[in-house]
Amino acid sequence: MSERTPENDVPIRKVDRILAFMSLGLIVLSILSFLAVIIGSSAGANMSTPLWNAVGIVVIVAPIIAFVLLLTVLISSFVRRARANRGD
Repeated sequence: MSERTPENDVPIRKVDRILAFMSLGLIVLSILSFLAVIIGSSAGANMSTPLWNAVGIVVIVAPIIAFVLLLTVLISSFVRRARANRGD
């Protein structure tokens, strides 16, 4: 097997970069929302308001969406590399 030089490597598409940064942003948003729930509940905030319900939903849904986005990036990367290697 021959090694590929960096200039012959498969380029990163803009869509993959956007999906990766969206996934990272969702993970950060989820962590910040989790911390907000912890701080809010320890401070005695009324957790039954719509704002806190939305924050709670973000904590649950955002990591799942981030995981799906990362899987999408990973699968598309594998497919693109396989097609590039098949052409060689």
